[in-house]
Amino acid sequence: MLKVTPNPPDTDPTSPHETPNSEKPLEATDHMAGRTRQPSSIFLIAPDIDNQTLLEYACESLASANVMASDFVRYLEGSQCNTLLGIQQSIMLGELAVNRVLDNLDPP
Repeated sequence: MLKVTPNPPDTDPTSPHETPNSEKPLEATDHMAGRTRQPSSIFLIAPDIDNQTLLEYACESLASANVMASDFVRYLEGSQCNTLLGIQQSIMLGELAVNRVLDNLDPP
């Protein structure tokens, strides 16, 4: 009988975060040196959208992400749970910052 699936490729035991001949981990920018970030143009925001609308959308998006993270965290345990709670806190702080900007632009 013939084997349908191929053998896995040989892998290098060296971590992708280490340089081959040193103990210094690769910096995040080492592999990006000399390259400038080019955002994808597949999704664009219309240039005539005002800042208030953009901030409101950002606030709603962050609030939704906060709820999704909160709902998902109950399915995790240990360090994964702690990691997601940290991400949720970052989302919440971003939401608070955007809300403050909205309050500053349009006081109640």
